[in-house]
Amino acid sequence: MARLIRPALRSAVITTALCLSSGLILAPAQEPKPQSIQNSPDKPQTPAEIKAGTVAQPAAAVDPNSYKIGAEDVLDVRVWREAELSGQVRVRPDGKITLPLVGDIQASGLTPAELQKHAIEAFSQILNTPQVIVSVVSVQSKKYYVSGMVEKSGPFPLVTPTTILEAMSICGFREWAKRGNIVIMRGTTRLKFNYNQVIKGNHLEQNIPLEDGDHIFVP
Repeated sequence: MARLIRPALRSAVITTALCLSSGLILAPAQEPKPQSIQNSPDKPQTPAEIKAGTVAQPAAAVDPNSYKIGAEDVLDVRVWREAELSGQVRVRPDGKITLPLVGDIQASGLTPAELQKHAIEAFSQILNTPQVIVSVVSVQSKKYYVSGMVEKSGPFPLVTPTTILEAMSICGFREWAKRGNIVIMRGTTRLKFNYNQVIKGNHLEQNIPLEDGDHIFVP
């Protein structure tokens, strides 16, 4: 004698058979993915916040062992497992930065690696064996300027050692630029640079490293 199928079970069997015959596959319901945390301390900052001077956009890579921090540079100070003590800070005109709970420390004139050691010493006053990472987010203290018959003019951050030839490759020339009569204004000194000679490997002594505040003019 055939066993009787309970009504609820018979309904489930019929539903499954209909789905299989029509080519439908029943998948288990998935849990909704958690939304991203909007107030995370590592959340990218907005242009408005950057303009306000609280944070800055990432810049070109800075050598932590050679670059000298200066006023207006923007730094990122990260204390491991201490989000409240971490964040971005701008170097003040007096060359100092303020760290949460530990106060002011000197930053200008130090490399990121040196400042990192000072920050560890400062946070050691309130934490046991703090782990701190200091990096330069935006170089604002060192710039060179380019004007004249170039494709790109204006201030350029002097992040790494840069020669005049390298600067010219970044800026590009306009059609009627006098490449043989480029002038570098360094304070009261006027230096000549002949691009046409240097590009051919002649008089390479002209291709000097740029210094903070140099102004390149292409007639």
